[in-house]
Amino acid sequence: MANPLDTLNYTHQEYAKRLTKAAAIACFDWIGLGDEKAADQAAVNAMRNEFNLLSISGRVVIGEGERDEAPMLYIGEEVGLGGDEIDIAVDPLEGTTICAGNMPNSIAVLALAKRGGLLHAPDVYMDKIAVGPGLPEGVVSIDNSVSENIRNLAKAKKCSPIDLNVCVLKRERHAELIAKIREAGARVQLIGDGDVSAVIATSIFGGKVDLYMGSGGAPEGVLAAAALSCIGGQMQGKLLFRNPDEKARAAAAGVKDLNKIYSIQDMVKSDVVFCATGVTSGWMLGGVEKCASTITTSHLIMHRATASMKFITETDFL
Repeated sequence: MANPLDTLNYTHQEYAKRLTKAAAIACFDWIGLGDEKAADQAAVNAMRNEFNLLSISGRVVIGEGERDEAPMLYIGEEVGLGGDEIDIAVDPLEGTTICAGNMPNSIAVLALAKRGGLLHAPDVYMDKIAVGPGLPEGVVSIDNSVSENIRNLAKAKKCSPIDLNVCVLKRERHAELIAKIREAGARVQLIGDGDVSAVIATSIFGGKVDLYMGSGGAPEGVLAAAALSCIGGQMQGKLLFRNPDEKARAAAAGVKDLNKIYSIQDMVKSDVVFCATGVTSGWMLGGVEKCASTITTSHLIMHRATASMKFITETDFL
């Protein structure tokens, strides 16, 4: 049974929605205009302003980068008016390129947990693998070969490899991975950005994604793990380092074993609230819709302690 002191409540769910809603609405004016930095900055500014109206003592553990690289919502930043000690994982605009190009699946996303509840992951790459719920524990593993993972997953799902959709970020670094997936007989579903949405899609949305594989940001890995911890599924992550500076940043963040394979339980250690608000329409959510007098937003809210998942659409008068 969860320690009541570590458990969040309905107020935290409302806080989460309020924060992602503000960020998503702030992005609306930048959808399709090709300016990724301006869209991201608008989301950051709006979310930070909302944070500082909330009765929490918040600490950003997953944010817009290290302190010297991000003007706001940097890792380690303190936000809020004071109150519950909350750790925050946040991506005010996941899919900056998606938003700038008016493509599907850009979202504003965050997770809240009591202090110490989230992995303090440095802003480096993470190798990730994820599947949905209802499968044997360990059915896939970062330590397995691509073909072994696909074979084991097909066996567990009682299907052929060709029936599996494997989602991968479209990056040059994934050329070999993509080739191996196809050699194993599975289908590849490429995405330009938005791996938080893709990982969540393994657990809901009618099997659009059977398996997520590949490397992406470690911060997004923790956010995805927060979502899966609420709704089920399996995920592993392993930090990837390109140079000594990144290893030093990991050590500064408290990472002792640079080769550790992180489970969901390692990344999300206590109760968590996860919330996403759509910026552009996609797998999970409708995008922000604005007319002369109203603005409509779509939200997904998950809460681990109550095993709840809610889709909410709100229309507000301007």
